Amino acid sequence: MFALNFYSDLYGDVLKNNRKTVTIRLGDKGDKYRAGQIAWITVGPRFARRQKLYSAILDRVEVKKVSELSPRDIERENPEFRSQDDVIDMLSRIYGDLITPNHTVTVIYFSRVDE
Repeated sequence: MFALNFYSDLYGDVLKNNRKTVTIRLGDKGDKYRAGQIAWITVGPRFARRQKLYSAILDRVEVKKVSELSPRDIERENPEFRSQDDVIDMLSRIYGDLITPNHTVTVIYFSRVDE
């Protein structure tokens, strides 16, 4: 079983309301995540207690440069985002590095599975 964990202060509400259906992760995660896999969607701090919100199926996994992100990728990552700069700012905050349009990211599309 795999998990996609999110920081609750950034993503808790949009995940619970099904408004977030994409996650953009820094680097090439194509070997770890594959379309068709089932993953837990969890929220919580790293190395601490987390809460499972639901299970999801990974619909599509794409590896691309930040500069290649589509408007759909960006909006489904965060409904309030409008540009690649919004994604760069978010990734820089999460990973603590200076992110540029040339960085490689993995775009994971997921859909909730009702149990």
